Amino acid sequence: MMLFCLSSLRDPTPSRTGSKQPRLPNYLSATTVHAAERPRARDLGIAPGVLPPGPLNAITDVAGVRVGQTTLIEGDRVRTGVTAILPHQGNLFQDKVPGAVFIGNAFGKLAGSTQVQELGTIETPIVLSNTLAVGTVMDAVVGWTLAQPGNADIRSVNAVVGETNDGGLNDIRSQPVRKEHVLSALRDAREGAVSEGGVGAGTGTIAFGFKGGIGTSSRVAPVDGRSYVVGVLVQSNFGGVLSIDGVPVGKELRRHAFARNGSPPDTADGSCMIVVATDAPLSPKDLSRLAARAVFGLARTGSSYSNGSGDFAIAFSTAKELRVAHGATAITPRPALPTEAVSPLFEAVLEATEEAVINSLLKAETTTGNGRTVQALDIEKLRELLKKYGR
Repeated sequence: MMLFCLSSLRDPTPSRTGSKQPRLPNYLSATTVHAAERPRARDLGIAPGVLPPGPLNAITDVAGVRVGQTTLIEGDRVRTGVTAILPHQGNLFQDKVPGAVFIGNAFGKLAGSTQVQELGTIETPIVLSNTLAVGTVMDAVVGWTLAQPGNADIRSVNAVVGETNDGGLNDIRSQPVRKEHVLSALRDAREGAVSEGGVGAGTGTIAFGFKGGIGTSSRVAPVDGRSYVVGVLVQSNFGGVLSIDGVPVGKELRRHAFARNGSPPDTADGSCMIVVATDAPLSPKDLSRLAARAVFGLARTGSSYSNGSGDFAIAFSTAKELRVAHGATAITPRPALPTEAVSPLFEAVLEATEEAVINSLLKAETTTGNGRTVQALDIEKLRELLKKYGR
């Protein structure tokens, strides 16, 4: 097995082919492998919307947020992994963050969502993997939480675990994800630039008939004289007719579920997990509204929200004044932005979600696994289309 433990370094993508690779250590630092550089959206002049991105144009532009990833590549069949998002560096169970979930289409397994909806708090890292790994990931996150200093007496943990089905490129039935892979992603989570494309939970995903993966983006939104950051991370594994910056890429390249080009059509089914972070002090109600706009943002990329697509968004605020101490019973003022002030944040999450999906496609490489090859989006053809449409 090749096991790549990727923290937040930008582009350590290993080869995705089924060809023989040099023998590597079980735990390989992200800094030791470099694939051919593929651009992000802004490298091609694609900058959705009107708001500026943060310095990294990533979910980690929200101060304190960390991302860790483990990429699993085994032989010719296993292409999967784990992506973990940690809202802050303290004890999440003892110092919970306000959170919310929005469901666009519920054909998926978002563990822990009901308690988040009920209580409006998140008490564990948010971890993404493949469909059949949800149980294993939950077990690992629960164990990790129980082991944190100060948690010796807790008897209930609400692990938040999302998934998409990577069974096209990954031998998902072999259930290769193990607790150690989850713990590695949690342990190695870092601030800074985030690896994108076919890494972590995006190693085996497919989007719009192209290789999908992990993508991220951020926006800085003005609210009543202050600036707040909204960061988005996506695990793209869904279908539709791809549109980039308004250019009908899927239509032009005839890569969509309805194309009649002599080959079996690509399925429109799949899923997309969206994690939204912000430093704006939002109540759980308004975080739910923010999460909804993230799911709506998928439409800008051409998502069809098909019957078999699990489209979920999880949103949280890192604002310290809104954190909830475990077991707190005293009445504590928690000032949140008024509802009338949140519209700029809605624009921010729409734009960041759109760009995160595009980045997930652009950074992904052609991948062979489980008896199938999925081509990455052709950068040169995309350049030609952007020029054709005056971008």
